[in-house]
Amino acid sequence: MSQEDRTAKAGPLTGYRVLDFGWVLAGALPGMVLADMGAEVLKVETRQRMDYMRLGRPIIGDEPDPEQHPLFHNVNRGKLSIALNTTKPEAIELIKGLVAHCDVVIENFSPGVMDRLGIGYEVLSGIRREIVMASISSNGQTGPLRDLRAYAPSIGALAGLDSTMGYEGERPLGLKHAYADIAGALHTVFAIVSALHQKKQTGRGQYIDVSMLRATVATMGAGLMEYEMTGRVMAPKGNYDPVMAPYGNYPCQGDDAWVSIAVRTEEEWQGLKKAMDSPSWCEEEQYASRYSRLRNRRNLDENLSTWTRERTAGEITELLQSQGVAAIPVMGAEDRLFDPHFQERGLYSDIDHPSLGAEPIYNIMWNLDRTPPSIRRHAPLLGEHNQQIFGGLLGIDKEEISQLEEQEVLW
Repeated sequence: MSQEDRTAKAGPLTGYRVLDFGWVLAGALPGMVLADMGAEVLKVETRQRMDYMRLGRPIIGDEPDPEQHPLFHNVNRGKLSIALNTTKPEAIELIKGLVAHCDVVIENFSPGVMDRLGIGYEVLSGIRREIVMASISSNGQTGPLRDLRAYAPSIGALAGLDSTMGYEGERPLGLKHAYADIAGALHTVFAIVSALHQKKQTGRGQYIDVSMLRATVATMGAGLMEYEMTGRVMAPKGNYDPVMAPYGNYPCQGDDAWVSIAVRTEEEWQGLKKAMDSPSWCEEEQYASRYSRLRNRRNLDENLSTWTRERTAGEITELLQSQGVAAIPVMGAEDRLFDPHFQERGLYSDIDHPSLGAEPIYNIMWNLDRTPPSIRRHAPLLGEHNQQIFGGLLGIDKEEISQLEEQEVLW
């Protein structure tokens, strides 16, 4: 689909405008999803303290360049960028002027920051009663942990998620992934869309308080239920599964190549045996039932690994899938980019960016057949749309905008 086609096709949220103060991953993702669904998203930035995702090692050259970070390009695609100096009262007045034209405000600063800037929900809802404002924080806007300094890995620890990640009998390793950011962000999208639906019915907006901690805990039902029902606390178990054996990632031919295999039923076990040409070890008594396979899973894994090491992940996948066994290569980034299924399904789109040219950007995770979401433009340059937004939306003439830039109000 060409850039023109993407821009012209209406999305399910076309007509809504979002003022997006969100930064880093948790704050950027909600605006990204809303932009992909057609909303006009104005990313509020400042040169005082740039989004961390604009910083880091440049892809081209050796000089720092805030326009080169691929992660920023992924999670801020489709947005328009305005740059203001929020320490200046004039900038705060400009923000208030924009709020009068917006439907949604998103922010993920520490609790209290927006109030101290003079643009908290009470002020913004006074300007526009219909405004929907979402505040994303690690532990919520109230409570004893309100002001706790935390990042996504900290939330994984606090939620108890990290305590379950690691090898059986060893210390917890934790999940080295920004899971809490993503869980909090996607819950925020759902809450915003729900509030917009309510606003359409009542004409009134509302305030959304999103806790990344609560969002993360909400995805951990199995561990909580096990404790409620049995009193047992989940601990690191490696690849152990209480009902499947074999279950895990097994080594294959090649450099650090692995295949994921999971067997649940007796039929699948028989399919695995057939795919392996029924080696003699499969007939041992310790593997005669699912219960016995679970009890002897370490020996089972060693035997299965001997077989998988002699074959490529692709061969194993084809053999096992033909016998109804769940098996798939463990993919890396390059595998995902070039896999035929992912290409046909549009897992990525190539989007041209002024700094890096064409680069793969991951698409939104669902399709709508009548109003499909799409990436409508590349991630913005810092302050790229000051003239468009302040001139077009607020009607400020070019001369005054130039003066505001000279005074570092727009900055």
